[in-house]
Amino acid sequence: MTALTRLSDLDLSALLCSRVCHDVISPVGAIANGLELMDDPENDADMKASALDMVRSAAKSATAKLKFCRIAFGAAGSAGAQIDMGEAGDIAKAFVGEEKIKLDWQVPRENRPKQDVKLLLNMLLLAIDALPRGGVITMTGEGNGFVVKAKGDRAKIKEAMASVISGQTDLATLDARLVQPYYARVLSEAQNMKLSMAMEGDDTVVVAAAA
Repeated sequence: MTALTRLSDLDLSALLCSRVCHDVISPVGAIANGLELMDDPENDADMKASALDMVRSAAKSATAKLKFCRIAFGAAGSAGAQIDMGEAGDIAKAFVGEEKIKLDWQVPRENRPKQDVKLLLNMLLLAIDALPRGGVITMTGEGNGFVVKAKGDRAKIKEAMASVISGQTDLATLDARLVQPYYARVLSEAQNMKLSMAMEGDDTVVVAAAA
């Protein structure tokens, strides 16, 4: 690090809250818009039916995002809690959806410490960010570590994100957009793992391995 080595607890919590709000504001806004259309007496039955479909879709998206964020960023159980990897996979698939990115979850179904699951879900977010045009993300568990591979058209690693993961960013300049890769690195260090993100040919690979 060029300046701060760790964000303060207050700064980290504030930035993570901003990140979560950014993730859920879109579907919540769509729900509000849909309800307004349904309440407008000038709209006909077809318009109101379309608005109801909008509300249903947005509500499903908001629920999936909140469930994901609860595990990826929240407490998600008591200290030392174990989380079923199969359940985590279902939550991850609902979060990703099927429109732009396909998720191939190959992590063995077993109970793992919640900090491991939080790390893995944050690795998924890193992989999603590397696929600007969509693609396929494959997630595997290897021993005590994880490998997440992102394959798609023009897959790439953003320079700012790579800098945060490698510990080269001045944390005084960190914003809500880049707090997630920082948080992923902190999680990996807490689990005595080293987090890395690199290109393998045309694919982006995120790895958490024993330090």
